[in-house]
Amino acid sequence: MSWAVRAFERADTESVVALWTEAGLTRPWNDPRLDIERKLRVQPELFLVAEDTSGDVDGTAIVGTVMAGYDGHRGWIYYLASAESHRHRGIARALVREAERLLEAMGCPKVQLMVREGNDGVLAFYDALDYERFSVTNLGKRLIDDV
Repeated sequence: MSWAVRAFERADTESVVALWTEAGLTRPWNDPRLDIERKLRVQPELFLVAEDTSGDVDGTAIVGTVMAGYDGHRGWIYYLASAESHRHRGIARALVREAERLLEAMGCPKVQLMVREGNDGVLAFYDALDYERFSVTNLGKRLIDDV
């Protein structure tokens, strides 16, 4: 099968939400459609999808996603997902590399990400991409309720 990385388009919304749901990325307190709308207002060029270009896919052709952002100090990666049917084909790796390339072109010196506890398979994936583990505590505060 062949696939290509490209910028997200609004028409991809439902396919992306379905992929995030399949991949276990959605949470009850985060409306994924609102997350997409927020991203489209800030650095939309850093929201990428992988599209199956073989024509053999039933339904959606979106088989991967990644969101990235740069605040002038650090880059961040979010919502990395690949369809279960397309895993172990280099899609997630290609999405991360393209996000890194775009961030570096913006002058971003370092990229970081968060992995939920217990997601050891994802940690091994990032280890293989030379990401360094840090001992930190993440804190957060919701400013806008999605629910």
